[in-house]
Amino acid sequence: MRFTDLALPEPLLRALADVGYESPSPIQAATIPPLLAGRDVLGQAQTGTGKTAAFALPALANIDPAQKTPQVLVLAPTRELAIQVAEAFQKYAHHLPGFQVLPIYGGQSYYPQLQALKRGVQVVVGTPGRVIDHLERGSLDLSQLRCLVLDEADEMLRMGFIDDVEAVLKKTPETRQVALFSATMPHQIKRIAQTYLKDPVEVSIKAKTSTAANIRQRYWSVSGVHKLDALTRILEAEPFDAMIVFARTKLGTEELADKLAARGIAAAAINGDVQQAQREKTIQNLKDGRIDVLVATDVAARGLDVERISHVLNYDIPYDTESYVHRIGRTGRAGRKGEAILFVTPRERGMLRAIERATRQPIEPMELPSIETVNEQRVSKFLGRIDEALESDELALYRELVERYEREQNVPAVEIAAALAKLVQGDNPLLLTAPARPERKPFERPGHGKGFEPRGRPFDREPRDDHRATRSAAARPPRRDDRGTAPPAATGNAGEMLFDDAPAPHHEQRERPARGPREADVGMETFRIEVGHRHGVQPGNIVGAIANEADLESRYIGRIDIRDEYSLVDLPEGMPRELMEHLKRVYVAGQPLKIQRAGPGDAEGGRGRPGGRPGGHRAGGPGGPRRGGPHGAGPRKPFKPRSPR
Repeated sequence: MRFTDLALPEPLLRALADVGYESPSPIQAATIPPLLAGRDVLGQAQTGTGKTAAFALPALANIDPAQKTPQVLVLAPTRELAIQVAEAFQKYAHHLPGFQVLPIYGGQSYYPQLQALKRGVQVVVGTPGRVIDHLERGSLDLSQLRCLVLDEADEMLRMGFIDDVEAVLKKTPETRQVALFSATMPHQIKRIAQTYLKDPVEVSIKAKTSTAANIRQRYWSVSGVHKLDALTRILEAEPFDAMIVFARTKLGTEELADKLAARGIAAAAINGDVQQAQREKTIQNLKDGRIDVLVATDVAARGLDVERISHVLNYDIPYDTESYVHRIGRTGRAGRKGEAILFVTPRERGMLRAIERATRQPIEPMELPSIETVNEQRVSKFLGRIDEALESDELALYRELVERYEREQNVPAVEIAAALAKLVQGDNPLLLTAPARPERKPFERPGHGKGFEPRGRPFDREPRDDHRATRSAAARPPRRDDRGTAPPAATGNAGEMLFDDAPAPHHEQRERPARGPREADVGMETFRIEVGHRHGVQPGNIVGAIANEADLESRYIGRIDIRDEYSLVDLPEGMPRELMEHLKRVYVAGQPLKIQRAGPGDAEGGRGRPGGRPGGHRAGGPGGPRRGGPHGAGPRKPFKPRSPR
């Protein structure tokens, strides 16, 4: 079955194609049709089986984007899950104009949530306690609610939220649709299902997560070294016969295969767009040894059984545990030994843990092959090529030419041999060069033992020889508002959605003097992107797009200044050209970024919007950490809740 068989609207199918999804997981195939038909669903499935898309896609199919009141409410046990689900809705609704989703949870200021609810949203994802607070305030209107989703209901029961869940259920219209998902079905969850669900379709998905014991599983924490460089090191230093490298999207397979081929690695790509005849030819080339690396999507590699495949490498982590099991099952077949390697970014640690829990097998950390190891392998291969050439019967002519050059130019034969070796090697250096600063082992923090290490400087540049660049944000004087007083400190946690695009409270709304020329912070450059207030963009949209597409932590994204027609954003100096070209084609709020370095005219004068804060929004660069999400990031506004939970 493919997603095109599920009667989903065309905008959702386009969004699925954008992220490379081709076939639904078992729970998606079982629950999407009844939810599209308006039936209640009682689903039993483990975390990591793809259930977020199982309820998000039919919910989005049934909403009216023109209606600005909440039509879908998702209750989640933790704020981390609420943020994750909200981001999934945003991703699947990419081609739905006017769509807005809002995560609400405790520990975040009420003010941005209230402002977003006033502006209007179609989907609310929240923790039970904060949802109850908004219902009691009257700020959350559920009168037009069409669908209520209870995600990880047994976890909400374990955390003591079950009374709040029932209180929310009682405040929803009788006509609403209910989807309840739970990994287990304790008595209280069954009672809620019997009380509040009407003739539900019951779906139970047992995760088939057994992995072969003869497959060694390892992961590398993406840290400091670009993934492509890390993959190249592994391919050069890890003994393997043939390897499948899994990428998440069709475009990703093509780009990665091209980059590997440019580095002298025999690689090819297969994905859902490759014609069957070409696919069969590529697989035959893999079997015959004409290519050694196959870059593939999940669907394209299903059922692939090639005896040569000794390694599977997950370049992009899969979205669910079932996909991971299917991927690594391409090696270790028929009792043979196999190797599985997984690249994990810091934000993907949760999925790593979910895979370990589901498969009931630990995945051990691995260290990248060192530069010295890679160079030893390169030298060994180079000397091997000389051995092969010396065995040839066609050396007589070349020997005469070398001897002639030696006599006529009075150059020792060893120098001639060195020059010929350089000629053969071409522009590609034979040896990797060590970085200016020593590499740390990817799983060691000084003084903290083993564990994930945050990435180093963006773009893996040498440190600036400038003492100002190392000055911490805390050491900088606080910015001050027009009254000369320091603004309240923002103490938001990672992943927190903060807004500052909303109008300021009445007492703050007064004309501010126009800003002078805008200068980037130390170590940063100002870039112009062609999306602004007129397109409905929020700071979090910009942060999320750049962080995800550039694989750049949000702490490296500085000030964001949204103007009417365009925006200015501070990014680290030294942006690679290929990354700039990629970001130009990234879409935010329906507009391509077309990113370029800002000119003097872009950065001078003018405010983005009346009531906006001088200096722009800060995502996570100098001046204090900020995180973006579906709705944005910015300073906290003081707001005193009436009944904090």
